[in-house]
Amino acid sequence: MVSLGYPDGETIPFDEHLSAVRRIANVLSIPLSADAAAGFGVSPEEVVSSIRGFIEAGAVGINIEDFAHSTKKLHSADRQVEKIKAIRQLGESLKIPIVINARTDALRYAEGDEEAKLTEAIRRGVAYRDAGADCVYPMGLTDLATISTFVNALDFPVNVMIRKGLPPIHQLESLGVRRVSFGPSASYSAMGLLKRVSKEVLDKGTYDTLTEGAISYDELNSLAAPKKEE
Repeated sequence: MVSLGYPDGETIPFDEHLSAVRRIANVLSIPLSADAAAGFGVSPEEVVSSIRGFIEAGAVGINIEDFAHSTKKLHSADRQVEKIKAIRQLGESLKIPIVINARTDALRYAEGDEEAKLTEAIRRGVAYRDAGADCVYPMGLTDLATISTFVNALDFPVNVMIRKGLPPIHQLESLGVRRVSFGPSASYSAMGLLKRVSKEVLDKGTYDTLTEGAISYDELNSLAAPKKEE
């Protein structure tokens, strides 16, 4: 979203978001999972309409959140359950095994201390699991002990996001984590590189940071080549 000039969340016009999903799907030869934010709708019916748009654009997986970026407030867990059930029913009606990655931001925005936030994240995770999600994504988990507590409580595929302090993949696997997302980490890294490049140019007048490890012109263009039909 930021690459298109919009902050994270649902400030981007929906049609523009779908256009980006469609362009990505057109060059991929592997399944695409798209960020659906909070579903681009208030009611389950509105959310289903939005998710249908994602599927028609080429996505077969979606990431759906349970909070509002504008207010940093959690949506009702009951309403989120209704949305997940409706999305599952949509996939079944279209005969598309859409993958629902149900994200909760309770660890960040629930009331109470850290223990209360974790309890709420687990409660929501269980509810989303039982509503038909394929994976639960508790935003903010980074330490081994808390990840272990969450995974054991759900006994279900759990997604974590790469961020500073996250244990290496082999440790996550041993805990039972089944999915690791880059999230915006690649964008953070790319922007950090450009920041370091700019500083080197301004301070030293050299470009080593920019050219070291860079891909070629042909490789870059190949990433945008339309996928070949089988």
